[in-house]
Amino acid sequence: MSEGSEPAAPAGVRIVVEYCEPCGFESTYLELASAVKEEYPDIEIESRLGGKGTFEIEINGQLVFSKLENGGFPYEKDLIEAIRRARNGEPLEKITNSRPPCVIL
Repeated sequence: MSEGSEPAAPAGVRIVVEYCEPCGFESTYLELASAVKEEYPDIEIESRLGGKGTFEIEINGQLVFSKLENGGFPYEKDLIEAIRRARNGEPLEKITNSRPPCVIL
């Protein structure tokens, strides 16, 4: 048994991403999940299939991003910052910045 100083418990951060698979949003989810894992390899991200047009992110049960509200997808840096705040026990704010979705006709 060691009494070393452990980093803040990342187990307290739970991320759930709900997205519309038929809309082609899985690739965006995978990109964001990869960026999060690169920054925070110990954080688990749960994915759920959502309704038409959805791409929503919850951190610890709090909705922090909704494509239906913002019309686009979150920037990786904004999601990483929200996770940092959650890890530090700081209050979470909604991510309002979004990049437009790509549309291929």
